[in-house]
Amino acid sequence: MLSEDELALLEAIRETGSLSRAAAHLGKAPSTLSHAARQLEDRFDALLFDRRRYRLQLTPAGQLLANEAARLMQDVNRLTQRVKQVAGGWEDRLWIVTDELLEFELLFPSIRAFDALNSGVRLRLTHEVLGGTWEALRDGRAEVVVGATNEPPAIPKLRWHELGVMEWVFAVSPRHPLAKAKEPLDTDTVTRHRAIVVADSSRGASRGYGTLGGQQTLAVPSMRAKILAQRDGLGVGWVPRSRAKALLDAGELVEKRMADPREPNTLYVAWRGDTEGRALAWWIEQFRQPRLAKRLIQGLPLAAGLM
Repeated sequence: MLSEDELALLEAIRETGSLSRAAAHLGKAPSTLSHAARQLEDRFDALLFDRRRYRLQLTPAGQLLANEAARLMQDVNRLTQRVKQVAGGWEDRLWIVTDELLEFELLFPSIRAFDALNSGVRLRLTHEVLGGTWEALRDGRAEVVVGATNEPPAIPKLRWHELGVMEWVFAVSPRHPLAKAKEPLDTDTVTRHRAIVVADSSRGASRGYGTLGGQQTLAVPSMRAKILAQRDGLGVGWVPRSRAKALLDAGELVEKRMADPREPNTLYVAWRGDTEGRALAWWIEQFRQPRLAKRLIQGLPLAAGLM
C-alpha cells in the first residue's frame, strides 16, 4: 500500500510531466521528490519514471502502479468511512422486503428523506409474496419486512406492529359467467371456475388465499396482474377493494356477494430485535406514521380503461 504522499507524487508527475513543477505543486523541494521517487523504485525494484525525455513521464509500470494505487486508496477511504458509519450506530446496509401487495413507488418520498440523512447506509429493497415475506425475515434475507400477512410466525426475537387492515372484494369481469350468477355465490358455484392467484414466493410450502379445494388456478406474478386478468375474464377471485374501486365504478369489474365472505387481512411490519441499528429504527418509525401506513394499505388504484 502506498502512502498518501507517494500517491500524490505519482499523480503530480503524471499531471505536470516535470519534477520541478510537481515539487512546486506539492510545496516540496525537487531534491525531496527526487529522493522519494528513487525510494519508490527501489521498493518495487522497477523503473517507474522515464527520465530520458524532455518531459518526465511514468513508465508503463509506473502508470499501472499509479492507477492501482489510486483505486486502492479509494477503497481504503470508503472502508474508513464505513467503519466510522457502523461505529456511529448506522448499519453498513439495510435490506427491506415488502410484500408484493404494496407498491414500491409509494416509498419514494421516504427514500428521499432517508437519503437526506447522509448516513452512508446502502439500501436494498425487494419484494416477496405471501409466505415468502415472513420467510425472508426468518432466513435472514431481510432486516425488516413490510406488509406481511397472517399472524406473525414463531421467529426468534421477532418484533412487529400492525401496518393496517386491507379489505377485499370478490370481483369478476362483466363477461364472465359468474357476473350474472345468482347471489350469494356458494362454494360449489365458484369452484367450477378458475381462480386467479398471485404466486407465493415462499421457498418452502407455497399457499394461496381465497382459493377452494379442487379449484383450477392461474398463478400470476403480481396483484396488478391478477386484477387485470380478472378484468379480462381469465378467472375470478378476491382483490383489494381500494385497488379495484375505479374498475368497479366503471363496470369493468363486477362485485359479487359471497355466501362465505372473506375477512379483512391485517398487514404487519416486522423485524428481528437483535439487529436494530439507527437505519432500521428510522424506517420502523416511518412505517408507524399513519399517513404512510394508510397510503401503503390503500395502494394505487388501477385506472379504468387500461388495456
